[in-house]
Amino acid sequence: MMFKESEFIMKKSNALALIPIGVFVVFYLSLGIIFEYVMKIPMGFYNVPVVVAFLVALLVAVVQTRGISLDKKFEIMGQGVGDKNIITMLIIFMLAGIFVGVVGRDSAESVAYFMLSITPPRLSVVVLFIISCFVSTAMGTSVGTITLITPIAVAIAEGSGFSIPLCVGTVVGGAMFGDNLSFISDTTIAACNGQGCEMKDKFRTNFAIVVPAAITTILLILALSFNTEVTENINKDYNMLQILPYILVLISGIIGINVFLTLLIGIVSGSIIMLSTGSIAFSDLLSNMGTGASGMFETSMVAVLVAALCALIKHNGGFDALLNGIKRVFKGNKGGQLGIGLLVGLMDIATANNTVAIVMANPIASEMARDFDISPRKTASLLDTFSCIFQGILPYGAQILVALSVVSTLGYEMTAFQIISNLFYPMLLLLSSLLFIFVIPDKKK
Repeated sequence: MMFKESEFIMKKSNALALIPIGVFVVFYLSLGIIFEYVMKIPMGFYNVPVVVAFLVALLVAVVQTRGISLDKKFEIMGQGVGDKNIITMLIIFMLAGIFVGVVGRDSAESVAYFMLSITPPRLSVVVLFIISCFVSTAMGTSVGTITLITPIAVAIAEGSGFSIPLCVGTVVGGAMFGDNLSFISDTTIAACNGQGCEMKDKFRTNFAIVVPAAITTILLILALSFNTEVTENINKDYNMLQILPYILVLISGIIGINVFLTLLIGIVSGSIIMLSTGSIAFSDLLSNMGTGASGMFETSMVAVLVAALCALIKHNGGFDALLNGIKRVFKGNKGGQLGIGLLVGLMDIATANNTVAIVMANPIASEMARDFDISPRKTASLLDTFSCIFQGILPYGAQILVALSVVSTLGYEMTAFQIISNLFYPMLLLLSSLLFIFVIPDKKK
């Protein structure tokens, strides 16, 4: 379906309906800056309750919606929240949290130390990148991967002679690889369900973007490795059996098994392995399942609140006004793709949360995809990829802040910009994404 200018002008358009988004941005960013840089609170941006920020924005949208009763406003919000994609997203979030709760940290550490045990010292940083890519793809969380692998990165730096910023930056880059590509990542779930495409289709589209960036990153790290004096290797115990749940989830997702079944396979296999090896008691396993599901609470509530907020904004004509503005700047299919990427990037800069950015951008991106004739799988891929690019390099983003926090607890001091200067993968992913937009044609089914 090609866009017709006359049809677009006839749509309801009201730029003032976008005020609630501005309220959220000002509320969230201003408090985050105050906490982080004025009050010097560690992880200041993540002490700002994003749920409260969205509730404030939603209240503004409710007040702003005039001419209808309060019951009608709740009906509009209910229709937004009751969308099939939102419900599907919430259930998948819960299952993904339970899976991570079941397999725990020991399984991911086994993956890391197994790969390091078979690696020459000079290739330690390359393997560190590959480990981070694998673990984040299997776990579906970049922050969890960074928390888990950063201590290993510091140990590699201490034992091998590589710089700590290089090793930590390599971990952050690899973690963003999986955050973008994983079948159980909340960004993948949000993008695919928001655009109504199959995860396997989005994976295949995404794969064409990330592989050139990942290969180039490996070559760049190799070049740096062969110009560095190295000493010894890192050897620690690992459990081969604990790697199995991650491998099963990864293979199931790649071959196209339904995401619900994929997660259930991971949960069941992980539970059996953890119990049969005596790694955990049954009561503790159930507790970890609950903890994992609870860890998805904020993400789930954000999805609900954003769905309600976007329903009111759309009703008031805000999305039509935004689309109208975007269409004046970006022209044609390729311009529309770049517009979608920049849209979710700006949302991520405002929220410092790539999942929230995707959920907020989804309804606008859907409209843009229809008007610019962009396939759902490519739209989902653009949303996920550009949100991860921006999220990975934000100095106040969770990924870099967590990495700095872990390094600090290990007795080292480092700045965000030391990590950013070693973030080869996100930078190369941006270049690959632009080539993907302007060189590779959008294949339609």
